Amino acid sequence: MGVTERLYYNDSYLSHFTAEVLAVEDNGQKIYLNRTAFYPTSGGQLLDHGTLAGMKVLDVIDEGERIAHLLEQNTGATPVTGTVEGKIDWQRRFDHMQQHSGQHLLSAIFAENFGLETVSVHLGETSSTLDLDTPSIDPAILRDAELLANEAVCQNIFLTVSFEEGSTAQGLRKASERSGILRIVTIQDLDRSACGGTHVRATGEIGSIFLKRTEKIRQATRLEFVCGLRAIRSIRSELSEARTQASIVQTRLAEADKERKKLATELAGFRGQQRYQETVPASNGMRTVILELAEITDSTRQEAQAFIQGSKAAFVVISGNSALLAFSSDSGLHAGSIMKEIAVKGGGSATTAQGSLSDPVATLAYIKNKFEQI
Repeated sequence: MGVTERLYYNDSYLSHFTAEVLAVEDNGQKIYLNRTAFYPTSGGQLLDHGTLAGMKVLDVIDEGERIAHLLEQNTGATPVTGTVEGKIDWQRRFDHMQQHSGQHLLSAIFAENFGLETVSVHLGETSSTLDLDTPSIDPAILRDAELLANEAVCQNIFLTVSFEEGSTAQGLRKASERSGILRIVTIQDLDRSACGGTHVRATGEIGSIFLKRTEKIRQATRLEFVCGLRAIRSIRSELSEARTQASIVQTRLAEADKERKKLATELAGFRGQQRYQETVPASNGMRTVILELAEITDSTRQEAQAFIQGSKAAFVVISGNSALLAFSSDSGLHAGSIMKEIAVKGGGSATTAQGSLSDPVATLAYIKNKFEQI
């Protein structure tokens, strides 16, 4: 049948090509070409998408010396023969190039700077992972590695592809088990690795590199990462998720605060009712409470309101230069009128008033005298 020439070996940027059909199988859905730019799933990198002879390429299968292209069902009467045109989904291809080149860069940085070797790689649809030969990684190392990788991106270091005899190839980050001619991808002064995947021309094209998270996998640590536009989308997504979670937390805190205030009000009401029951009436039947507190709070006011729900009740609070007066409607006292008499500033209704005092001691004496006159 013949060997399929892999055009992507020499030009990862090739997105259009023509080729001769060598064979057609499976009712016209499986096509073999004399050459192809379609990358098959291999070496941890996902396959290319695109069209061949105007039909969608559903799968690209590496069969050793040849590559099979699985097409969508051919609904036309004419079988695919002769010369055909292939078009690569460039956005997907370039994304894969960014991820794969980013992985080489990261693996080299972890090995050279931290002595951590990459034991396996998976380049996925939305994020990629590399497994490092360590059960755990210090977060400081991850921050340093991410910074070093992005510094290398900013330096726009060239990547080159060469074909060398495996037995004489020098300086490989990881020795290859393959014999014969090796395809070697080199990041100048940083890395040399045997690799059949597609790569960018320089590190600047990798774009931002974002290390997302790690997890322990047996005796290794799996590091999830994204590069290029994926990194931007991932960071945006995580920021959006963080904002959503923050909004949920704020809502829950607001609800909890509302519930807390409700419970505090109920508790203050219970305290006021209990205090009323425990207060012994004077000879005139009045139940009077005079408190000196550090501050007058909502709970204080709620307790006062609960207290004066009982008959013949007076609840007075002095706090520094502030005063709170609360009298039951049958007490014979008008809180607002008394507050005007004793306060520098303040007022209120017949049952409740609050204001500022000029002389708290004199005010207390005045109020006690009022109670005695009832």
